[in-house]
Amino acid sequence: MNLPNLKEAKVRTKNKTLIKYDDYIIPKAIENIGKNKTFHIITYGCQMNVHDSENIKAIMEDLKYQETSDMKDANVIILNTCAIRENAHNKVVGMLGRIKHLKQENKNLITILCGCMAQEEVITNLIKSKYKWVDIVLGTHNIHKLPLYLEKIVNEHKQDIEVYSIEGEIYENIPVKRDSKYKAYVNIMYGCDKFCTYCIVPYTRGKQRSRLLEDIVLEVEQLVTSGYKEVTLLGQNVNAYGKDLNLGYNFADLLREVAKTQISRIRFVTSHPWDFTDDMIDVIKNYNNIMPYIHLPLQSGSNRILKLMNRKYTKEEYITLYNKIKEQIPNVSITTDIIVGFPGETDEDFNDTLDLYHLLKFDLAYTFIFSKREGTPACKLKDETPLEEKRKRLASLNEVVNKYALEHNKKYVGRDVFVLLEDYSDKDNKLMGYTDTMKLVNVKASDEYLGKIVKVKITEAKTWSLEGELHD
Repeated sequence: MNLPNLKEAKVRTKNKTLIKYDDYIIPKAIENIGKNKTFHIITYGCQMNVHDSENIKAIMEDLKYQETSDMKDANVIILNTCAIRENAHNKVVGMLGRIKHLKQENKNLITILCGCMAQEEVITNLIKSKYKWVDIVLGTHNIHKLPLYLEKIVNEHKQDIEVYSIEGEIYENIPVKRDSKYKAYVNIMYGCDKFCTYCIVPYTRGKQRSRLLEDIVLEVEQLVTSGYKEVTLLGQNVNAYGKDLNLGYNFADLLREVAKTQISRIRFVTSHPWDFTDDMIDVIKNYNNIMPYIHLPLQSGSNRILKLMNRKYTKEEYITLYNKIKEQIPNVSITTDIIVGFPGETDEDFNDTLDLYHLLKFDLAYTFIFSKREGTPACKLKDETPLEEKRKRLASLNEVVNKYALEHNKKYVGRDVFVLLEDYSDKDNKLMGYTDTMKLVNVKASDEYLGKIVKVKITEAKTWSLEGELHD
């Protein structure tokens, strides 16, 4: 049993990250452990978590388990969790209550908690003391060891917590069962060293560590061969890619090499303004298969709050970068993240955020009320703003966000755009997909168009989506 330690998770050394190609193994004794059995996985959080779940699904299928969409039918239930906000934490706790009843009805049910929440001391202590029926707890560093933990629980029937508070390594050749046949997530790096004061990710995901460029390009080339149309390059801060490798290449170089694979569409998330370079802008501008869409978290429009957040830039520097991107990349769409109610945020600070939003007029923003994460520096800051006031500020901000989102979308009416149709819409007889600028479009089209990039004429604009029709 290994328990997380927040103090150890903060440590950053100059030790070289090991890249391991053969650490994923399935012992012969358990290669059929899941035969005639099923698993159900529930995923919370970011794209990185979604991609982790794709790895977990493949591992379970390697063990001969079959996925079921109904939790009640499962022999194994897996919760892949997120720690970034309290809301995600509360959802997981509520789900654990539901799973407990299933466990009481079926003593042979195996329950697994993994992901970022598992990396938190407070959570593993809670599981250890109050949720003794949870069989396996593992963190973000050892997903590839899941077969070994399953073997142990089957043989010993004792709760096993295996969470490591380490800087982390890179494990290649972990299998993946992708959720889509047309779009794929590709990890380019793991962890984060930015230590924004409100964020738990540097503690739950380890230090910043990049995959080798050749390994990433090989993965994308294999996706092209398999017929994939789009890749999203993933990292907590993709702009910092390569800095830890000291091999003479950076994110701009990686973008260029991935573009040369001829994959139809390339996206990336998430960018920190601190590391966004002119070289990146040039590469995005010069390659048609790198989509003109950038998610650039702002977090606050107040310099005082940005400093308290340890964001390492001023609003003036952000404005300069924003304008440079807008000027140099044609038709670019920029979205952002904003936190409302950070400890000590005054009306003046919040109004600075509103004023900056009115100035920049983002295509969209993902907005949140500040959520205390135990162990982060911001958790210790004095916070006297009532929750009701924070909710009012959030509502005011969202009015502005919605206003400009609709304004941007209305500019598309009457235009022809190219859309990758990827799934069924929640509207009758329609498919859905995204433009190059990440606008959601609903189109009346038959199944034969799934997985194709088609020309669509936009007929109607809504705040969150566009309506269109196929246009030859």
